[in-house]
Amino acid sequence: MSRRPVSLARRVADSASIPFGITLQSKSRSTPLLSVGLVLLGAFLLIAYSYSGSGWSRGDIDTVSKFQGGVSCTSEVHQTLLFLKKAYGDSMHKVLHVGPDTCSVVSRLLKEEDTEAWGVEPYDLDDVDDQCKTLVRKGLVRAADIKFPLPYRAKSFSLVIVSDALDYLSPRYLNRTLPELSRVSSEGLVIFTGFPVPQRARAAGIPKFGRPAKMRSSSWWIRYFVQTSLEENESATKKFEQAAAKRSYKPGCQVFHLKSYH
Repeated sequence: MSRRPVSLARRVADSASIPFGITLQSKSRSTPLLSVGLVLLGAFLLIAYSYSGSGWSRGDIDTVSKFQGGVSCTSEVHQTLLFLKKAYGDSMHKVLHVGPDTCSVVSRLLKEEDTEAWGVEPYDLDDVDDQCKTLVRKGLVRAADIKFPLPYRAKSFSLVIVSDALDYLSPRYLNRTLPELSRVSSEGLVIFTGFPVPQRARAAGIPKFGRPAKMRSSSWWIRYFVQTSLEENESATKKFEQAAAKRSYKPGCQVFHLKSYH
């Protein structure tokens, strides 16, 4: 759950001996295989490099999240919509969601009374269902690189909800993205981020996926918010936690409630 900056305190195996003759045979046969392996490794590194510059696809992000034992924070948004309504009330009337599978969140929000919703997919919109394609045609959902300015005017939305997006940004890009998210919101910013994963799981994911998510601790986020002059929305935090406690909700992600820049 969220943590307050001032009032809140939180958030080789041994090699077996091999006969000498067999070893010589293995070496002679493995030479071409080694060459092929090196070529494949080079190709993989080139692909990983290209992704690091242009951003990962939604499928890549989902795969890494599952591999690391993480929870989809976008699914957490679905689970906590009731608590968010209790916390923000009328501020939920014009909402922007930013994150993978944003079509599902927008579709859900549009079913709520007196609620308008838009979505930004930070990875891709290539493999989506018909319902999502309809939202895209209507202009309610779009793909956009969140490392750059968003195509919206200041205070276009009352509330901005972000999930499974900031964990893949370095501080360099966070310095651009967070102020931009705050700029387009008038009454608040809700951030869903993953919990830190064990070092062993993180290291295991690097060779297979190239670059894992940067799962940061609540204290890291709190310090970062303070450094960027983003204040906690204590009232919304309290209401959200009270509503969650009544339903015995156990968070799978960290949730931070922030005030918009004024």
